[in-house]
Amino acid sequence: MSNHTTGSPPAGPTAAEPLADGPIDAEPKPALGPLHDVAVIGAGPVGMFAAAYCAMRNLDTQLIESLPQLGGQVAALYPEKKIHDIAGFVSGTGGELVENLSRQLDLYGEHIEIHCNAAVRDLHRLPDGTFVLDTGASAFHTRAVLIAVGAGAFAPRALPIAYDHTLDGHGVFYFVKHLADFAGKTVAVAGGGDAALDWALELEPYAQQVFLVHRRDTFRALESSVERLRASSVEARTPYKFTSVTAAGAAAATATDFPADFKSEFTIGSETGSGTGSEPGTGGTGSGATLHLGLEHLKSKEPADLEVDALLVNYGFTSDNHVLRDWGLPVTRGDLIVDEHLQTSFEGIYGVGDAVTYPGKVKLISVGFGEVPRAVNHLAEALYPDRKQPLHD
Repeated sequence: MSNHTTGSPPAGPTAAEPLADGPIDAEPKPALGPLHDVAVIGAGPVGMFAAAYCAMRNLDTQLIESLPQLGGQVAALYPEKKIHDIAGFVSGTGGELVENLSRQLDLYGEHIEIHCNAAVRDLHRLPDGTFVLDTGASAFHTRAVLIAVGAGAFAPRALPIAYDHTLDGHGVFYFVKHLADFAGKTVAVAGGGDAALDWALELEPYAQQVFLVHRRDTFRALESSVERLRASSVEARTPYKFTSVTAAGAAAATATDFPADFKSEFTIGSETGSGTGSEPGTGGTGSGATLHLGLEHLKSKEPADLEVDALLVNYGFTSDNHVLRDWGLPVTRGDLIVDEHLQTSFEGIYGVGDAVTYPGKVKLISVGFGEVPRAVNHLAEALYPDRKQPLHD
C-alpha cells in the first residue's frame, strides 16, 4: 500500500520568495525535510496516473492533493457519471476510474507518498536547484515538480435568473453524486452541452420522468449523445428559457429579492477543498419538496411551465487557476504554458492535464493520460541522464 496521509510532513523552511522573476536563490534551513525526485501537485485522475508513472520509472514521488480524498473533480462531483472517451474504459463511472487508479498507485506504493488535505500555497527554488512546496505550516522538498491541478478552483454557472438560493441542495442541484437519490422523481435538466445530455440520459433509468430544457433547438454535444437522446424517453423542451424557479406554492423571486453580489457558495478546488449546496443533503430530493419552473418559448413567448421534484443545472463551470500566477509561473488565460516536453519556462517544472496549454491542446482526461509519459520521461532523463528511457510497453 502507498504511504497515504491526510496532513502534511513536519514543518520545514521555504525560500524567501516565489518564482515570479525567475529562479530564486535562498538558503535552506536545517529542518528541511527529505528530498524526493518528483512532487505531483493535484490528485485528480491525471495526477494519480502521473504519480504511478513516476513510480514506474523508479522515481521517489510525492502526490499532493488539497482535497480530503483522491480523484479531484471526478470523485467530488460526479462519481456515478459514466465516462465514454477513455480508451479501453467501457462506460465505466468516474468512481470506478478513480478506484482503478488507486489500485494502480498501490502497485507502486514503495515509491509513492500520498498527502491529502495539503494545499500548496507557494513554490520556491533553492540555490541548489531543488524546490520547496509550502503549504503554510509545512513544506515538501523535491528535485522536480509536475503540476496536475486541472482547472483549479471551480464553481458551476448558476441559473441566469433570480431565485431563492435556499433551494440549492433542496430541489435545485448543480451536480449529482448518487443517481439513486432521484429514483422515482420528476427531474428537469437545464443545459444543452455534453454534461447536460449525459446527465439526462444517466437519470432516465432512475427517474419517473426527465425533461431537458435548452434555449436553442440544437445541442452542443457529441453526435452520438444527441442520437441517444432522440431515441430515449427524455422529453426535450426547446427553445425555452427559465423565467422563474420557486418552491411549489411560493411566489416567484425578483431581482430585488437578493443583493446584487449574492452568490451561492459552490466552489471546489485547491483553496476551498469542499463544496456546499450542490449535492442532495438532508432535504434532498426525498424531502417531498416540489418545484415550479417558469418557462417561456424564445420565439412565440408562450409559457410552458413544469412541476418537478428536482432541477439539475448544467451550464458548465467557471474556473480559476490564479495560484499558478501567484507562483510566478507562465500563464495565459488561466492555463500553464508548456513546451513539447510539457515543461514550463522554468527548468524542472512541468504540467499535464487541464491545467496546461499548447498549440492543439484538447482538455480531456484521455489527453492528460497521454501527456504523462512525455513529461515524466523527459524529467526522468533530466534527473538521471544515465538511465535509458523505455522504448515500448
